Amino acid sequence: MPFGYTAACWAEFATLARQIRSDEAVWRRKFWRAIKREAANIPLLDDVLAAHYCIFDRHTPLYVKAVLAGAIAYFIIPDHLIPKNLPLIVLADDAAVLAMAMKAVSSHITPDHREAARRALARMRGEGTPAQVLSR
Repeated sequence: MPFGYTAACWAEFATLARQIRSDEAVWRRKFWRAIKREAANIPLLDDVLAAHYCIFDRHTPLYVKAVLAGAIAYFIIPDHLIPKNLPLIVLADDAAVLAMAMKAVSSHITPDHREAARRALARMRGEGTPAQVLSR
């Protein structure tokens, strides 16, 4: 399993699931730190944020979370199929992976997820007056 987690049987899988849930706050903190650092340079950020909100929605099925988490991991991890030094197609592989994942699970990405992504993006960009940004 990715990210250093391993499980050999169902009993270990249950323990692993509890461990991952306990690590959720750490993952959220790392996720937002990385997003805020790169926010000005990411053209596909609205879809990535909508996927993020879908992953952390308790009503989202596990297989949907897995598909979206894989797409986000591919988006964030620096090693890609297409090198980042090719200027015109630099985001082609990211866009393709993200588009396929979003299409595969699009029925689970709700308008609430997209609205939460839009508000988070507005806060990161500092759009609107401070009172408007805080009230969203």
